[in-house]
This record gives sequence, structure tokens and C-alpha cells, in this order.
Amino acid sequence: MVFNYGYLTWEWTSSLRGYSYPLIFASMYKALQLLAQDNVQLLIWVPRLAQAVLAAFADVKLYSLVQHLENSETAKFVFFCQLCSWFTWYSCTRTLTNTMETILTIFALSYYPVKGSKMGNSCKYLALVALAIVIRPTAVIPWMPLIFSHFLQEERKADLILHNCIPVGLVTVGTSLIIDRVFFGEWVLVQLNFVKFNVLQNLGTFYGSHPWHWYFTQGLPVILGTHLPFFIHGCVLAPRRYRMFLLAVIWTVVVYSTLSHKEFRFIYPVLPFCMIFCGYSLKRLKAWKKSAASFLLLSNLLPALYTGLVHQRGTLDVMGHIQQLCNNSHQSQAFVFILMPCHSTPFYSHVHCPLKMRFLQCPPNLTGNENYTDEADVFYSNPLGWLNKEFYNDTLLPSHLILFNVLEQEISSFLALRGYEKTATVFHTHVPQGRVGSHIYIYRRKTEMNHP
Repeated sequence: MVFNYGYLTWEWTSSLRGYSYPLIFASMYKALQLLAQDNVQLLIWVPRLAQAVLAAFADVKLYSLVQHLENSETAKFVFFCQLCSWFTWYSCTRTLTNTMETILTIFALSYYPVKGSKMGNSCKYLALVALAIVIRPTAVIPWMPLIFSHFLQEERKADLILHNCIPVGLVTVGTSLIIDRVFFGEWVLVQLNFVKFNVLQNLGTFYGSHPWHWYFTQGLPVILGTHLPFFIHGCVLAPRRYRMFLLAVIWTVVVYSTLSHKEFRFIYPVLPFCMIFCGYSLKRLKAWKKSAASFLLLSNLLPALYTGLVHQRGTLDVMGHIQQLCNNSHQSQAFVFILMPCHSTPFYSHVHCPLKMRFLQCPPNLTGNENYTDEADVFYSNPLGWLNKEFYNDTLLPSHLILFNVLEQEISSFLALRGYEKTATVFHTHVPQGRVGSHIYIYRRKTEMNHP
């Protein structure tokens, strides 16, 4: 879209993703390009900083919401709980659609007409919900009980539908359609494709499945962390009008539980709802207030720092080594092959030059082939055999191989025979698992360019 090179994953070739959200970051990239400031560090950090600023505004909106609904003291404790959350720290600066879905949910919540409150604005909150749905269609899930509750309490139901819901829906969906028409070159309703893939065809199971109770026994307890007892306590104490927030949490977890493929980030949008109850609990503790606040801060600070700065950092750090190839006079002859589980690392956004790169593919079974196996699984079933078959001729060999340490022994004969030498070791995680090792190794062919 901006630099005329890059890589499109299968989600884009299958029209499963819309361009509305990436267009935000593409605009930033274009601005940097026009200012001749498009160096790789700014390409990496500007989107993260933009996401962080939006997350900060969302936190302030959450404070403002509770201040209007309750008082400044309760708002202060909700704000504290939100800022303490290790999972919020871990997720809020990541440019995932789930992150923007969560941010827009908080913004929409600040305009939602809570019963007994005079601060609601139907048009604004519905527009923000619609925008969240355009970016990630699953945003409709937590909002279904809230919109239904609003509809029931609204006296002028016809006006709500005719003057708010329909115009907002037409504008947002229409804008999304036009944007996708421009970039796909044809009319595509990506939100419908998203629902077909994840719900009707349930193809997400290709990337793993979990038992139905996973979100209740692991998902929600993990993202809440030490906030969990405060959340339960707050649910018991909170006023009746907040039950719809609890209903939104339960409803979302139940709906996601019906899908086989489960991830922590999927339920991130309900975390701010939970923080309202946590803050309410903290405020009512009285004698134990300071001790509880200190406990929350310390118990969340450690996992926030560890998951944000240490855990699984290698796949980002290794891109710095790859990026150095862009400054090499032999860049045109360089060929980097990432022999890791698919999508382990970022790609051209962290390299910013038309370097030849490849990674193991793992698209789902889109053709309905009963014997389908993706490239990554074929490789890991026999790594040595796959490499010898794929690179039967030395002229096809990559100049650099990136792999986890757990793979090294299996392909050691290939590395030795083809003249590869280890040039760097990058720490990744203290808890290696399966195909993911504790360290990442960079190998370079000796006969290739002399790169440090």
C-alpha cells in the first residue's frame, strides 16, 4: 500500500480481513515516507505509540464513566485496577484488532445510556460499536445484551432504530465496503466472510482447540490474575444497574466457549467491564484498602514486566539481526528462511527493505481436502528430509536460516553439509514448549556474503 513491497497472508487473499484498520497504520507510514523519516525504528514504534495513546485515552474515559455513574472515589479505584492489570499492560500497545476492539468498547461504554444516568448518547455509542464491528466483527458479542437492554428501556424505540441504528449501520458498513472495494478491486463484505470462517465453518479449530470450559477455568482467571477475588467480591456488592455489565461478561465468555479455537486475547474486550467491579470491591474494603491496593500493584507489576519485556522476546529481537542485511552491499543476494512455527516473527514492517524472505506456511484447509497438511506440519514431521528435498540444488539455498534451538539437532547434518555456521544466539523464553525453544539461532552460509 505504501512502499510497494511486502507480504499478504492467506487471510487477505481469502478476503477475510478488511483494510479499514490497517489503513490507519498505512497512513502513518505514508506520512513518514513523505517526511523522509521512514526509518525502520519509526515504522516499528509509531504504530505502537499511537495504540498506547489511544489506550491511555480509553483509560481516562473509563475513569470519567465511573465518575458520572458513581463518584470520584469509586472512579479512582476503578482507574487504579485498570492501570494495575498485567494483561492490559501486555496487550494495550499491541496493534491487534482485539486491542482496538477493546479501546472502542471503552469509548462506546462512556456514551452508553446506563439506566439512571443522563450522560448517554445513542448515536455516539452506536457509531463506536459499529466501528468496532467493522474492525473486528466479534465486537458485536459483548454489545448484544447491552444494545438489547437499551432497546427495552428506550421509550421511543422506532426513533432509536430509524434515526440511530439504521443510519449509523449504513454509514459505517458503507464506508468499510468502499475502502475494501478500493483495495481488493472488487466488492467484498469481509465481516460476512469472517463470520462464515470462524462460526459457520469453524475453521479456526485448525489452529488448535480447547474444551468448552477453558474460558471459565483458565481464560478469564488468567487475564484477571490477582484481580479475580476482587471481581467476584465486586459482583456481589455492585448496584443492580451494573448487572448488565456482568451479563455482558458472562454472555461473551459463554458465546466464545461454544467455539473450539480459544485464545486469551479474544476476551480482552470484557476486561474493562470486570475492572468496574474490581474497583467497586476495592472501594468497599475499608480497613484492608491500602493492603489490597499494594497487593494488586505488586502482584501485577511482576507479570506485566516479565511478559512485556522478557517472555518470548526473541522473535522480535531476531528481526534486528535480519534488518542489518538491508545495509549490506550484497542485499540483493540475501535470502532469509525462517524455519519456525508460522507467523512466529514480524515480517517486512521490522525489516523495511525488499529483502527476500520466506517462512513456513500454515493456511487452513480452505479447499476441503481430507488429507490436507500445511507446509509447517509437513516440515516438522521430517525436517531433514524436507530440507534436502526443498533445496536439492545449492543455488536454491537460503543465505540465512532462523530457527529455534530445539530444531538444531534434527537438522545438524544439513547445516554442516551445506556450509552453515551459527552467527548469533538470541534469547526467547524461559519456558520452551513443543516447537518453540528457549533460544533462536541465526545460521549463515559460509560461502555467502561475510556479514557479522
